[in-house]
Amino acid sequence: MNIEKLIKNCAKGNSKSQSILYEKYKDALYAISLKYCATKEAAQDNLQDAFIEIFKNIKKYNGKGSFEGWIKKITINKAIDKFKYDIKTKPLDNFLFKEKQEEITLNNIDNVPLSIILEYIQNLPPQYRLVFNLYELDNYSHKEISELLNISIGTSKSNLFRAKKLLKTAIEKYQNKVKHEA
Repeated sequence: MNIEKLIKNCAKGNSKSQSILYEKYKDALYAISLKYCATKEAAQDNLQDAFIEIFKNIKKYNGKGSFEGWIKKITINKAIDKFKYDIKTKPLDNFLFKEKQEEITLNNIDNVPLSIILEYIQNLPPQYRLVFNLYELDNYSHKEISELLNISIGTSKSNLFRAKKLLKTAIEKYQNKVKHEA
């Protein structure tokens, strides 16, 4: 069944088509959820929330742009909504580093397994992880991030800087450990 027909059937509430659509996209959307959620359980919850939203609004998908892009955006937005809800009583700080924010680059990470890098990203503090993923992995601008998260552009830049600094430290520790074990 082609994707257009599948979408139309899902819009009609056809549970078999919804099941097929879920099976087709669940792994990709779960991977996206993992980028934005602190735990596997939270990512699974986000995936379920995203599919509820997708099926609820699938009639609104007008065929402009890719369907995959549309459902990816819903999944990311669900994670951001959860993040905003979780920090309601503990808002992100709107301050800038007093120290000079030099560009942080990660050197020689070819020898670091992707699973280790992803683990370090996953372990970043939530606001840093969110900004890092939006900026570095999903190509959002600081202006877009500031609007999504209701923070200043400066806070977005600061959080990205701090995320990179933490990642660099973690990766360097890993590389030193591997070097000394060899």
